[in-house]
Amino acid sequence: MKQRIITAIIAILLFFPFVFIGGIPFYFIMYLIGSIGLIELLHMRKMTSYPIPMLFTLVLLWILILPTGDQLFNQIGTNKSELTLFIVLILLGYTVLVKNKFTFEDAGFLVLSAIYVGLGFYYFMETQAFGLQYIFYGIVVILATDTGAYFFGRAFGKHKLWPEISPNKTIEGAVGGIILACLVAIIFQFFAPVHTSMIVVIVVTIFASACGQIGDLVESAFKRYYNVKDSGNLLPGHGGILDRFDSWLFVFPFLHFIQFVS
Repeated sequence: MKQRIITAIIAILLFFPFVFIGGIPFYFIMYLIGSIGLIELLHMRKMTSYPIPMLFTLVLLWILILPTGDQLFNQIGTNKSELTLFIVLILLGYTVLVKNKFTFEDAGFLVLSAIYVGLGFYYFMETQAFGLQYIFYGIVVILATDTGAYFFGRAFGKHKLWPEISPNKTIEGAVGGIILACLVAIIFQFFAPVHTSMIVVIVVTIFASACGQIGDLVESAFKRYYNVKDSGNLLPGHGGILDRFDSWLFVFPFLHFIQFVS
């Protein structure tokens, strides 16, 4: 626990200044973290032995993270959808060139991985552009959910949530995470309003907290399926980038899908 706390403090001190600064430094750190997260996911399935498809997958990730209105798309006369399709066709063509040593399933995994990680970081960057209060609202909801789930689970947990995927998580912990997230969101709303209605904030927080827990379970399912303990070892006591950002990859897109951040 001590190592986890020290690592978390160091990570916060290194990461959040970029969130405040914004601009190119923020873009750079998002691209770096997103790339590491994608490589961790590919490493789980042992896809790093395919350098050419891996390179195109990284390019797809960078395209997906790039803001939609970026001048680059105007300069080359295309958009994200067309570039994504272009890379998909390249990956499918590569399966033929190597006579199915790199398969259709491999290509599908790479594309889905890039979308999963890329859109999560894209919406995090979009949230930062709309206002820091939305960024910190999302983060405090995620942290409160994790904290509430841990302590409520330890104190009251009796019914397993999904033992085949994450044996330590309980239904009581999941509910406790949502309750604490709502309490923290109410306090946050008084100091840094993110909506005109407190009722809306509470309802959104309930679903955002649930989305964060789903994101955590999705990452746990990946690790269980590929038989790895952590997505990586970059963060001592925490694991890899995806182990820390799994909830973020669900919560921030959700906040945009329901137009809470708009």
